[in-house]
Amino acid sequence: MQHCIATLRTKEVINKKDGCRLGHVCDVEIDACNGCVVNLIVCRGFRFFMPYGCENDIKIPWCDIEVIGDDIIIVCYTPKPAPPHGCSKRGFFR
Repeated sequence: MQHCIATLRTKEVINKKDGCRLGHVCDVEIDACNGCVVNLIVCRGFRFFMPYGCENDIKIPWCDIEVIGDDIIIVCYTPKPAPPHGCSKRGFFR
């Protein structure tokens, strides 16, 4: 399994809906009960200061993956809508 994840990390993820580069695979989410991959975690940007996750990361469900090629992974991904202006997930007092 470790070899499989290392191989996925070298691949760039492209959204077929708009041709946008989403980033590179940085992790996978696995269902422990049946051993299946549930989500690909795609990191966007650098992780020098936050190596254990970033709010810019994207979770792409396994069912949205169209093709896994030698260099890229093509997905059919619809991004979640942005929160309303003025609302934030993080803050000093939350």
